Amino acid sequence: MDDTPDRPPVALPALRAKARDVGFTRSCDDRTGSLLAALSTARPAGRILELGTGVGEGTAWLLAGMDAATRLTTVERDPALQAIAREELGDDLRVTFVPGDGGAWLDEFDGAPFDLVFADTRPGKFTHLDRALDLVAPGGTYLIDDLSPRPDWPEGHDVAVRHLLAELDAREDFRRVRLSWASGLLMAVRRA
Repeated sequence: MDDTPDRPPVALPALRAKARDVGFTRSCDDRTGSLLAALSTARPAGRILELGTGVGEGTAWLLAGMDAATRLTTVERDPALQAIAREELGDDLRVTFVPGDGGAWLDEFDGAPFDLVFADTRPGKFTHLDRALDLVAPGGTYLIDDLSPRPDWPEGHDVAVRHLLAELDAREDFRRVRLSWASGLLMAVRRA
């Protein structure tokens, strides 16, 4: 079976070129992006949270699947990276770019829950996990990536991943599926 992504976002080539220019190598891969677009399509008039904008490749995939009434909030601590995403995607009124640390944002946020939470950075995944999961609406989806070993993982990161997976497996309020695909994914749906 061919897992070529369906209709990549128009902004993707420009985002990738700018990522190369600044040496950013942690962007969303095409298979994960294609899944993000499908998941955002499944949430008409929904609320989506992305933790870790990076240069905006995941953001572009989410926007590609969203309808006109869906809203995306994306949080990034590196202003130079988020500036690239804003430059390429900022004209889209469905997205709100939030500069700052994802952990601090999670601590301070007091709004309505989200239908989809994509945690693509440490906060919401390796830190502030419970808070991120609390923000998933009943029937909503929590997605994380980058769980398969990579040669550039820092020492001890494999232990952190195993601990994270064990913590998620112990939760009764989410139904989970691990996907040994793309960069290694875990998708969890909150029980209604």
